[in-house]
Amino acid sequence: MEGVELELERRSKFLNSLIQQKKKAKEQQDLKEEFNVRVRASDMPLAMQNKAFILSRELLNATPGKADNKRLALALKKDFDSAFGPAWHCIVGTSFGSYVTHSTGGFIYFQIDKVYVLLFKTAVEPL
Repeated sequence: MEGVELELERRSKFLNSLIQQKKKAKEQQDLKEEFNVRVRASDMPLAMQNKAFILSRELLNATPGKADNKRLALALKKDFDSAFGPAWHCIVGTSFGSYVTHSTGGFIYFQIDKVYVLLFKTAVEPL
């Protein structure tokens, strides 16, 4: 009987984890729709993605009319450097090509309105 109870508990935990994942996915989708964001590629935890989306939306809303791409890139880079350690790089624009090497968990390429943002982290080697 004890084995059955353990199996039921295991299954219950599994189902709860699936429900939590579904809720997080729904919250992420709602945030993307609210901020008019379209993720093109990502290797970044959702919390970090949300931080990038929120900061980008705030800065774009603060500059009505044409977006100031350099200001947005600088703000994202500085914010991520201070929050998640050094060596973040950010490219913002409407048309650019890139081929980058990034640290695991430190890459996102997304569109917000008509502006594209490439944000990535590289490893820092001590001298």
